[in-house]
Amino acid sequence: MGEQGAGPLGGILVADFSRILAGPYATMLLADLGAEVVKVEAPAGDDTRAWMPPVREGTSTYYLGVNRNKRSVVLDLTDPVDLDLARRLAGRADVMIQNFRPGGLRRFGLDYDSVVAANERIVYASISGFGTGAGADLPGYDLMVQAASGLMSLTGEPDGPPYKAGVAVFDVMAGLHAALGILAALHHRERSGVGQHVEVDLLSSALSGLVNHASGHVAGGAAPFRMGNAHPSLFPYEPMPAADGELVVIAGNDGQFRRLCQVLGVPELADDPRFRHNPDRTANREALRPILADRLARRTRDEWFRDLRVAGVPCAPINTVDGGVALARELGLDPVVTVGGVPGIRNPVGLSATPPRYDLPPPRLDEHGDEIRAWLTAD
Repeated sequence: MGEQGAGPLGGILVADFSRILAGPYATMLLADLGAEVVKVEAPAGDDTRAWMPPVREGTSTYYLGVNRNKRSVVLDLTDPVDLDLARRLAGRADVMIQNFRPGGLRRFGLDYDSVVAANERIVYASISGFGTGAGADLPGYDLMVQAASGLMSLTGEPDGPPYKAGVAVFDVMAGLHAALGILAALHHRERSGVGQHVEVDLLSSALSGLVNHASGHVAGGAAPFRMGNAHPSLFPYEPMPAADGELVVIAGNDGQFRRLCQVLGVPELADDPRFRHNPDRTANREALRPILADRLARRTRDEWFRDLRVAGVPCAPINTVDGGVALARELGLDPVVTVGGVPGIRNPVGLSATPPRYDLPPPRLDEHGDEIRAWLTAD
């Protein structure tokens, strides 16, 4: 415990007081890169241990997906002995991360001000749903943020109801932002010798993640709206029907559109003044869409995928998740790693000199409790 380890973050000790998704995702990414992560759990364990189905050998696959390479210890913060151990852990850690409701750790002396008073080098990361001001009382569930941020207003058919994304996208995004902030703070500490407070909230991550839609509003005064699978600024950029299923077809520039027309056997479309440039195609999408759909309906999506890919036209079949994993395998991306018999999706970051490591499977509740308690009480 706490010794120099392999990977670019070897020797960095992370006290992980977070649970559910955003925090655990961030700490798993850090652990993959060599950090020593101690997952502190309440006696009931991380909430996601009970989020099932699906399951693998009685364990929630939700929990398994974001908790590899960590050690688990149960510490009941309402117990004086366990609370003392939690404070010792925070005092030794390089990084502490937590996603309690703002102010929730103050009564335990584990808030930023209390921890930094004893450990000035600590990089302390707080993740909340809506910040520490007027929104501090709002719990940070991803679905709430998808609704409140405007994402749901952009998702779905124009004449249908708003929809959420199929994954907790802003929890994942906030976890990435937290990991980025932690790495920046660690780099600053190398130069200054002192840590700092990293704060991330889901709503701010969401608005940042809305990118062109948020920019269209704040910089252009636009009011984005639902367009189904269409794009407000590009055409074609959506699923289109082939003979046996749908295929996403994209022309991100005029050259790609010209090649698309050649493969479809209608090269004259590229010189039609209605479709010559992207603004023209976007304005006249209702005239262009049926022409493209008629050509695509003549062959299967796999045939089009093959020929359009060769021509350099962006396209992709609409897969289920198993198809996505299979495609990654086919492309040599090696998407799955198995650790201790538990398969998971590999860390997406490739590093030529210090690649991610996969040493520990997601821990059972308090699996490393005796080891960690002994280490914390040894001195």
